[in-house]
Amino acid sequence: MASQMIVNSGQGAIVGSIVDVPGLQVGHFTMSERLTGCTVVLAPNGAVGAVDVRGAAPGTRETDLLDPANLVDKVHAVVLSGGSAFGLDAATGVVRWLDAQGIGFETGYGRVPIVPAAVLFDLPVVREGDNPKARPNAEAGYAACQAASTAPPAAGNVGAGAGACVGKLFGLDRCMKGGIGNASVRVGPWVVGALVACNAVGDVLDPATGRVLAGARTADGRSLLDTQRALLQGERGNRPLPGTNTTIGVVATNATLTKAQAKRLAMSAHDGLARSIRPAHTTLDGDTLFAMATGTETSPVDLMLLTVMAAEATALATVDAISKARTTSTTSGAIPAAIEFGEEFGPHESD
Repeated sequence: MASQMIVNSGQGAIVGSIVDVPGLQVGHFTMSERLTGCTVVLAPNGAVGAVDVRGAAPGTRETDLLDPANLVDKVHAVVLSGGSAFGLDAATGVVRWLDAQGIGFETGYGRVPIVPAAVLFDLPVVREGDNPKARPNAEAGYAACQAASTAPPAAGNVGAGAGACVGKLFGLDRCMKGGIGNASVRVGPWVVGALVACNAVGDVLDPATGRVLAGARTADGRSLLDTQRALLQGERGNRPLPGTNTTIGVVATNATLTKAQAKRLAMSAHDGLARSIRPAHTTLDGDTLFAMATGTETSPVDLMLLTVMAAEATALATVDAISKARTTSTTSGAIPAAIEFGEEFGPHESD
């Protein structure tokens, strides 16, 4: 399977995508009416699911059932969507598609698809001629399922990352383009992949060096500010409303895990966000990461190794989202992407 090349770690490693995990498919739907969309990670044979919510302003669906103490252990898809709370409707379309395929939790009275979801806030990103009332809906979710495959997913300004932006603490007029990205890490028989839609209020940085790659710009728009340093030096800006940001994603593995172990995977994946986003898990974000374990590898589990892999894959996927983003023109002006802003990411596949 083709791999993406991104040089964004001390290892300079070649990393792949979440579909390197056997048993998963990914599909995007990007709306034409405005810059938003949704992304679905399908597990037709089911995957043990979990979630960890660290941001203070999440928008989610079906997360309570993922608690290790609760009954259902497998999910059949996870949806990531733009459109704020409106985007949760995309999961309804995914449920319909799975139902049509006869996929779901067997109840004795029919199969019920289990589809958790999380959304990010991209409502301010409106281009000339866009319909600002257009948001991902059930039809968008259904279309994302129809587009799903085991091919390496597109990244950048697509699906749930279409309208994502980063570095918004000092105002939208000084932010940069976010997006959606992938990575995978292999050690021995195990593979851990991550898919991350990055719409953080903070900056995105190289986890190996700490260098800011994309985020809030200086007042003249020509340089990167470094949000955390500016805050610690006492600078203040036009703070966005809580929940108008958020990084959401999925970390997945081929290992055979219990729900409690999958929960640890999701928790450790947030370490990857903390390495690649600064500040992360703020009161203004709704950072949410799901875990999916397909169980195609039955070797005895080395959970510590898997959690280390999860953090690494998540950090790499976050940087991939930024490296594949492209500059976007909106009614409020251009939102520059890092690749056109002069940042160097090393070789990578073109969109």
